[in-house]
Amino acid sequence: MTKKKAHSHPEKTAPIVIREAIRSDIPQLELFVAQFVQAHRLLPRTTAELYELVPFGFVAVSGDQLVGFAALEIYSAKLAEIRSLAVHEDFQGLGIGRGLVEKCVNLARAKNILEVMAITSADGFFRACGFDFTLPGEKKALFMQTRDEY
Repeated sequence: MTKKKAHSHPEKTAPIVIREAIRSDIPQLELFVAQFVQAHRLLPRTTAELYELVPFGFVAVSGDQLVGFAALEIYSAKLAEIRSLAVHEDFQGLGIGRGLVEKCVNLARAKNILEVMAITSADGFFRACGFDFTLPGEKKALFMQTRDEY
């Protein structure tokens, strides 16, 4: 019998809530994203870029701590991209990333956007979320069709 590995965050941690990002999240978002940029896990985002992403973004919070973020960047009526997906390492493996992706895909569906892509080197995660389609090399463009017809 295999024992489940315990997560490193304390049991007293507040419940995790995934909600729409708001402008007042930006100071905390800047610090959060900067950690992932420093670790070469995300591309840098200026404050102006975060202001543009927030209306189409979602945050995961535990109490007053921001533990996850993702945004949908809409390119056209046909195509949008999931941008800046990140989950605090102490909160990974709890379904937060999948929840953030689902929120972005649902927003795309609500806006009748045909395809959502994610450019990533973690294709297994996005494949598990229903994305598919690879390009040569390490980076993959994964797409999900949100309607049966154009």
